[in-house]
Amino acid sequence: MFGIGILKGLGITLRHFVESYWEDLRGWGRRYFTPEGIALRRRKDTRGIFTIQYPEEKLPVPEAFRMIPFLVYTETADGARNLRCTACGICARVCPSQCIWIVRARDAASGKPTAAPAAFHIDIDRCMNCGYCAEYCPFDAIRMDREYELASRNRSGHVYNLEKLEKPVAYHAAIHPAAFMREEAERAQRQARRTGDA
Repeated sequence: MFGIGILKGLGITLRHFVESYWEDLRGWGRRYFTPEGIALRRRKDTRGIFTIQYPEEKLPVPEAFRMIPFLVYTETADGARNLRCTACGICARVCPSQCIWIVRARDAASGKPTAAPAAFHIDIDRCMNCGYCAEYCPFDAIRMDREYELASRNRSGHVYNLEKLEKPVAYHAAIHPAAFMREEAERAQRQARRTGDA
């Protein structure tokens, strides 16, 4: 009487075990290490127990997937980089984990602060990937990346500096095409309203 439940549970496990091998034999080489195999194993009607053979196989990440922030810059015709960041510090203030540090650049002649960062650091180990920095940035200077393989062999490799954080607008357009087009249209509307008000 008490062993029937245990036998039923073991029967379910045995059925999944057999179905896994049956699906492998039926697929005969198409189940692993191909995009079609990954799609097949992700379907809801797939039988058996399966896994993704990471790192040889990787699940495709959706467009809205976000991981670490990066700074956006635009390139001029002569190849110069114009960083959108003005070192206003809003991102550092709204960051819940306080992992952003900004040092504002100063004019060499007058010593007054300029609207550009001299140093910008993000501690990726402390970052919660919440996206508040990108959400609250008034200049659309911070965007969220889809890079998630961040392992390194040293402890200091996860504090990203300005050079490591800079990425072009074209990179953001490539990883978030739909969101990028929507954001750029909103940005153009805001710019048009500002120039219309002036």
